Amino acid sequence: MAGRVQGKIALITGAAQGLGEAIARMLVREGARVVLTDLNAAKVEAVAASLGADKAVAFAQDVTDEAGWIATIDKAASAFGGIHILVNNAGISGGTTVTETPFDVWKKVHAVDLDSVFLGCKYAIPAMAKTVKETGSGGSIVNISSIAGIIAAHNSAAYNSAKAAVRHLSKSVALHCAKQKTGIRCNSVHPVFIKTPILDPLVDRFGAEEAYAKLGRQIPLGAIGEPDDIAYAVLFLASDEAKMITGAELKVDGGISAM
Repeated sequence: MAGRVQGKIALITGAAQGLGEAIARMLVREGARVVLTDLNAAKVEAVAASLGADKAVAFAQDVTDEAGWIATIDKAASAFGGIHILVNNAGISGGTTVTETPFDVWKKVHAVDLDSVFLGCKYAIPAMAKTVKETGSGGSIVNISSIAGIIAAHNSAAYNSAKAAVRHLSKSVALHCAKQKTGIRCNSVHPVFIKTPILDPLVDRFGAEEAYAKLGRQIPLGAIGEPDDIAYAVLFLASDEAKMITGAELKVDGGISAM
């Protein structure tokens, strides 16, 4: 099936590399035009350029900055004439146990991983509702959480907290959008370990082969994921194939949450 998001316009945060870049490439391949943002302006502009000026534009964005979100939504809506899809992908890891995590690290992880999702939804929904009404094409918010938002670890207090909150916030957003009859759905995606730069510290310590093998041994399917595994999940939720799915969490976790 080709053109699964044909004619739709997507805003994707954290799109300079990793999951964000993979999602951008997947959505463009299936017919969307994309607005990409990232703190790293040079890298996100390079990704956009590789996709073509008629398919992608890029802007620098600090997703923790409220005024920056307002400006980004305005620029994104102007770039291609609206927004149908929002992918809140930007995120960081950080912190350790509850007693050892400094408060400033706790706040930074929540600012990037949770506050950015709140701000993105808050300011994108009116623009998306306008686009949905004008085009008659459904809207979709996809928030990238983590399997760590469902399964806790003793040494990931801040990350567990922020990603779990994204899961529940997504449900609240879904119910709000349904009640207001916006034509917008909202769901969360929960990846397990994926081959992206977020695993670099472990790769630097053990080497890629051993690092990935160590993580894979924790997963029932026996291997960690590829960025496209998440991009395909986002594609489905962003498309009208998922028109009856809202307020749900899609676990792409190799079975780890079933244990």
